Amino acid sequence: MYGLPASTLINQPLYKKVVYEKFNLNTAERERFDADISRMALVARISPATVPALAEGREIKGFYVMQVALKRKEYDSKNILMLQKLIPQKMVFAMQHEEQTQFCIFHTRLQKSDWMPTDEAAIPLQGLSLDDVWNNIVATIGGLDAQAEESIEEQIIHREQREKLLRQIESLERQCRTEKQTRKKYELHQQLMKLKEELK
Repeated sequence: MYGLPASTLINQPLYKKVVYEKFNLNTAERERFDADISRMALVARISPATVPALAEGREIKGFYVMQVALKRKEYDSKNILMLQKLIPQKMVFAMQHEEQTQFCIFHTRLQKSDWMPTDEAAIPLQGLSLDDVWNNIVATIGGLDAQAEESIEEQIIHREQREKLLRQIESLERQCRTEKQTRKKYELHQQLMKLKEELK
């Protein structure tokens, strides 16, 4: 499963009732959770006990893989963040919808992979320690560069800043197109040029 060694595999179902009780969810929250998620199970545990070749990391002592069967592909990310809080462990989420899988991982922010055929979905265990393995998985799922000079955290922050700038540029371009007053249009254009310069 997901290219993981057989020694890591477990099958521990997680029932929705546990989630509802732990978070004291109201009816609307339960309905939102239930609309997205069909069932959940912890399917693997990666640690030096299950993969003897891996050394314990300074930060990461072990992590789990949780398989989440979805009722719809366009799920609410809040449900994943809630599951992350439920189990105070490092976790890789394998979101499955029909024959497709998307991996999610929380590291600074929620990172998501692209959707892929489930039979091609693999979690790489690259590195000598669990810290290295975790960073490589975060990089793979988040589309980041584990070998870059910048840390994974810095790359995530820079990407967020870039996405925010792009959204602001898009918004200003829309305003520029619809603005009738010449002076106001000029001001918007100046702001736009400034943001585009920042983007470089």
